[in-house]
Amino acid sequence: MYAVIATGGKQYRVAEGDILKIERLPVDVGNELEFDKVLLVGEGKNVTVGAPYVEGGKVTATVRSHGRGKKIEIIKMRRRKHYRRQMGHRQDFTEVQIDSIKG
Repeated sequence: MYAVIATGGKQYRVAEGDILKIERLPVDVGNELEFDKVLLVGEGKNVTVGAPYVEGGKVTATVRSHGRGKKIEIIKMRRRKHYRRQMGHRQDFTEVQIDSIKG
């Protein structure tokens, strides 16, 4: 069984046992999380699509860790104009493991 959930302005296709990195959430490591914004639940040809969310759809997950992603370099440059700007950014993330899908 799989589901499509919405969190942090993004959508993720998840199945039981999956480990994924999502936008940072203010939850302690080891706690359980519930995602109630379930857009789709399916298994084989039996697929339920929400409008916009599936009624009674719920995905539970356990928080494994928090961290920061790899550095992204941002460079702006105008040739022959002596203009060059360089910045970097590291995005915070929360790593979760999907425990169960109900729909």
